[in-house]
Amino acid sequence: MMKIVFATNNQHKLEEIRQILGEKFEVLSLNDIGCHEEIPEDHDTLQENALQKAQYIAEKYGYDCFADDTGLEVEALNGEPGVHSARYAAIDGDGSESHDSEANMRKLLRKLGNNNNRKARFRTVIALLESDGEGKTTKFFEGIVEGRIAHEKSGEEGFGYDPIFVPDGYSQSFAELGTDIKNTISHRARAVAKLVEYLGNSTQL
Repeated sequence: MMKIVFATNNQHKLEEIRQILGEKFEVLSLNDIGCHEEIPEDHDTLQENALQKAQYIAEKYGYDCFADDTGLEVEALNGEPGVHSARYAAIDGDGSESHDSEANMRKLLRKLGNNNNRKARFRTVIALLESDGEGKTTKFFEGIVEGRIAHEKSGEEGFGYDPIFVPDGYSQSFAELGTDIKNTISHRARAVAKLVEYLGNSTQL
């Protein structure tokens, strides 16, 4: 079984990735490799943040690894919250701390108000660093799912903005659809599918 580090301690994301990757890969978390520090992600794009996290692990711990960054981009809000999705409420002091999903959703719904343009998309960028015999090479994989923002929360599964995001072709939110469906159509699933296809053809890992 192929081992690879996923540069996260987010248990929700880790479980989602492990389910998507299946039994072909043993996905190690930051905890699994003894990394307990806060990894910086202070850039202005998803791609730069993903690469920054992957480079941190590769340089400090020496592992081949991948890292992701995900943003919810709402058309009527000029792409907000985007790269700031996880810390959206905390930026303006609306939330007591970062990664406060409830505060993030409240802020988003408040800013959208009764705007009829609810169009939005989730976008994930994965940065993979792998050994090539002489150093580390970098590959990027992107996944996008289009949808809309509901007027109120619904559903108990999922995490983040899942209760208010309804993917195109469905009438239920990600939080209502459940992990089995979400893991086949989500932004992360689509990015991971590209990653898996690449890894399956790679002899480096």
